[in-house]
Amino acid sequence: MLEYKYDTQLLIEGENLDEDVISDYFTKNLKGDCLLAVGGGPLVKIHFHTNEPWKVLEYCSTLGEIYDIVVEDMDRQSRGLKG
Repeated sequence: MLEYKYDTQLLIEGENLDEDVISDYFTKNLKGDCLLAVGGGPLVKIHFHTNEPWKVLEYCSTLGEIYDIVVEDMDRQSRGLKG
């Protein structure tokens, strides 16, 4: 069984986005692993494994416009089902 069930991915479009600040927030405030926050300035891509994807979306929406949102259930995928 996976410790963190949901693979959460999205793009954030905003002003003066700082991937280090975003990464620090995730590390201090959100439970999960496999964090990638890549980019900066007007666009950052997020990839994060968590059991609470809504918290990722909630935080990221405070930084700018979020889109290309994908939340996949990795447990279902590991059983050969659509995630």
